[in-house]
Amino acid sequence: MAVRATVSRFPATLEALESCAVQWGVAVTPFAAADERGQPPTTGSGGDRVPRCEHCWAYFSSHCDLERWGWSCALCGTLNGFDDDTARRFQHPDACPELNSSFVDLEIPVDEAEGGGDGVQARPVYVAAVDLACSEEFLELIKSALLAALEALIPGSLFGLMTFSHKIGLYDVQGPIPVVKNAFIPPDIEEDGLPVALEDAMPLLAFLAPVDTCKDRITAALETLRPTSSWERGAASGQEEDTVLLGGQEEDTVLLGGRGFGTAMSALIDYLSSEYGSTFALARVFAFLSGAPDYGAGLLDTRRFGEQYASKGVDADLALLPEQIPFYRDLAAVAVQAGVCIDIFAVTDEYTDLASLKFLSIESGGSLFLYANTDDSTLPQDIYRLLSRPYAFGCVLRLRTSSDFEPGNSYGHFFPDPQYENVQHIICCDSFATYAYDFDFVHNDGFSRHTDPAVIQIAFQYSVIEPVEETSGNESQLSASYKFCLKRRLRLRTLQYRPARNISEIYDSVDPEVVLHILVHKVILESLDKGVREGRQQVHAWLALLAARYNEALSSDARAPPSSIDVDFSQCPQLQMLPQLVFALLRSPLLRLHEEGVHPDYRIYLQCLFSALEPSSLAKAIYPVLISYSSPDKQAFPRHTLSRAALIMSESPIFLLDAFTNLIVYYSPTADPSIAFPPPRDCEYIILHFVMHVLSIEALVLVYFNLFSVHIPCRSVENND
Repeated sequence: MAVRATVSRFPATLEALESCAVQWGVAVTPFAAADERGQPPTTGSGGDRVPRCEHCWAYFSSHCDLERWGWSCALCGTLNGFDDDTARRFQHPDACPELNSSFVDLEIPVDEAEGGGDGVQARPVYVAAVDLACSEEFLELIKSALLAALEALIPGSLFGLMTFSHKIGLYDVQGPIPVVKNAFIPPDIEEDGLPVALEDAMPLLAFLAPVDTCKDRITAALETLRPTSSWERGAASGQEEDTVLLGGQEEDTVLLGGRGFGTAMSALIDYLSSEYGSTFALARVFAFLSGAPDYGAGLLDTRRFGEQYASKGVDADLALLPEQIPFYRDLAAVAVQAGVCIDIFAVTDEYTDLASLKFLSIESGGSLFLYANTDDSTLPQDIYRLLSRPYAFGCVLRLRTSSDFEPGNSYGHFFPDPQYENVQHIICCDSFATYAYDFDFVHNDGFSRHTDPAVIQIAFQYSVIEPVEETSGNESQLSASYKFCLKRRLRLRTLQYRPARNISEIYDSVDPEVVLHILVHKVILESLDKGVREGRQQVHAWLALLAARYNEALSSDARAPPSSIDVDFSQCPQLQMLPQLVFALLRSPLLRLHEEGVHPDYRIYLQCLFSALEPSSLAKAIYPVLISYSSPDKQAFPRHTLSRAALIMSESPIFLLDAFTNLIVYYSPTADPSIAFPPPRDCEYIILHFVMHVLSIEALVLVYFNLFSVHIPCRSVENND
């Protein structure tokens, strides 16, 4: 569990908080394998036996004061007595991780009925839902992606293949020949579900095939996938091709397509829910879309992307960012109850209304991916990495604070508990998923005792499935069978932060990446509520306020040299990166206006991506890191400014631009021709899980440096290849 605060020295009073104008909060990556310093948690058992405060329900930690017959809560100071079990356990400190560490990961017993113990039936379940109202190129990409996914799945996993268009296709691959059974989707969006339930068409356990024994037959089934023709869709709906209309009045008519995504997802969730808790503890659905749902329930009207907003004088950004219908948000709530996580992969350059579809993904714990075309898509690599990551499910996240301050807003892909404050439920959480909180003072006096540290405790309860391989047979012929063990764990992290004595201490303790992280969350919410223009103005206003408050503090500091207004934060190294980060944020597609050519679906994709990244990755995605190397294995300078001078003034021959999703390697004209090109795979700056591009200096300037409005005349440069 990695926890990073915007400031490591907290403001002592409300006046100090307002005077510094710095965001006050933390970014939490709960399922990270180690803390922010790289230290793993202390592990053990007895997560259900950790003592809890009778007043605030905080967990005991190594920061609590121990007495002979009890302990004082580190958060609220309440004195709690030991019960007999705790007294016996604490007589053996080595067996109690919570006594020795403030970062622990403890196992919680799981009942056999819930999938615990050795005889577990809760196997990993994965379902691919493939759009057949598509092109041949789209299907070829999806086939490649699913072949990569099959290689990443652990043996013993169950896999199901479903297709959708104007009908739903279920594939039975457990026999010698793949068999598909179809259920037609009613064209009337008012009809409730399918005429025939999927369970009646094919029993679920016939649909879900073991990957280790059926991989070849799954591959054979993938080869049979073909796009549905417009003639098939028209015939199925009882209308002639290209003339099918939905709606009674002329102004409400909509061209009827053949992509019944909403009905298919609703039927699939119902289909899987019957085995939730017995066959699986979490089912992951990979939904592949080639366009907007335009048939059956969940139909989306893509006409709102047209130019009518310009003629009506409506702000296009404000009109296109909210969801069009609540169908997919409501469906996400059903998916959560059924233990289904949905990842959406949209491969299209047409308007798909991700503003409506995103809730089905992010609220069920999934991810949203967008690819503009099939040629440059990294979908096979992305899905392989997605499945290779460890992940937890059925998570509950709770943040508690000491009594003088409290959590304000919370940000991230979760849904709040309807009963308890500051409790978030996360259906699926990988080791990179990050959530943010900002803080408010409980009263105007701030911290009543400035000598006492502020305390934060984060409790993260989660489940994982661990494979247990068993062998049977004699020594000459061993057959492997796979079982899975469901583990429930409680991860606790308690941190202390000292209040700052003055404004300068706050500024000197700023973490600019975490400040940007919370600022991005806030500006995304502002954009969704009031539009992108309001979000841009909010960022402008905040940076201006920070500069003004910083200069006020600087002018009141007797030790500071007299000077003019300091807009570069030259006296505070921790703040110097913030203007660059904010300028990059303002120039990024996240906050550029619709009329500047930013597609609304791409903006939604960025919102979903940025709101899930941890602070360092988010900073790279917004303001790429430029590193120079004197040789493939020797770094010259860790971070250059993004300027032409960095390229032409540096004596280093090799540059690496890390923009989170892309790595760009550039060899300068002065590079020694003997240096290997392309770079060797084992050199220091090659990271295999990034997409690597090798571009000329003009392309590098066009892609990244024009982003920051730096005019660089084009010139011809030869690559040393």
